[in-house]
Amino acid sequence: AESVAQTFPLARVRLLDGPFKHAQELNRAYLLQHDIHRLLAPFRIEAGLPPKAPKYPNWESSGLDGHTAGHYLTALAETWAATGDAECKQRLDAMVSELAECQRAQPDGYLGGVPRGRVLWDQIAAGKIDFQNFSLNGAWVPWYNLHKLFAGLRDAWLIGENAQAKDVLVRLSDWCDMLLSRLSDEQFQLMLRTEHGGMNEVLADVSAITGNPKYLALAQRFSH
Repeated sequence: AESVAQTFPLARVRLLDGPFKHAQELNRAYLLQHDIHRLLAPFRIEAGLPPKAPKYPNWESSGLDGHTAGHYLTALAETWAATGDAECKQRLDAMVSELAECQRAQPDGYLGGVPRGRVLWDQIAAGKIDFQNFSLNGAWVPWYNLHKLFAGLRDAWLIGENAQAKDVLVRLSDWCDMLLSRLSDEQFQLMLRTEHGGMNEVLADVSAITGNPKYLALAQRFSH
């Protein structure tokens, strides 16, 4: 019989001493220098909850607020899987729990740190689309931003083994599906003229995770 290549989980691999192990340790140390409550501040603010720490500066305070948290979830999940580091797993679980609280504070399942996101998404849902390469209705690449969160939640579930992350991800995908349900294909394609990250890829992953084809249909609409 013809053999078929298969992937194996990251947790099956442990690096031995050498330059790659050194790089891995530097990366882990860098992750642990971050304050999760500063990364979570944009989500709490947008959910109407008081932040527990101030936002980080620069891109996290100038329009791309919240995107780093998505990257950070992925990094924590992968580092925990690759090293077994308990602190990374603890931080991952704490962040997902906090994000779930922010999602519960909003009636439609939305979760994000995009500044004035409510106004933006109401405009998009109504078909008001003002696109530029890096700006959608005046917001800095909001779908690119949210894609990092979608991907981080996916990785927190698939790699980090956090079951709550799956629930938050599916609810967020349902919000996305409902938000865009009234857009024509032409309007959808206009919206995608603004950089939007890998939204089609991650929604296809949600379809695979849940077995629900509606997320695959949404992923196909997100293909520019």
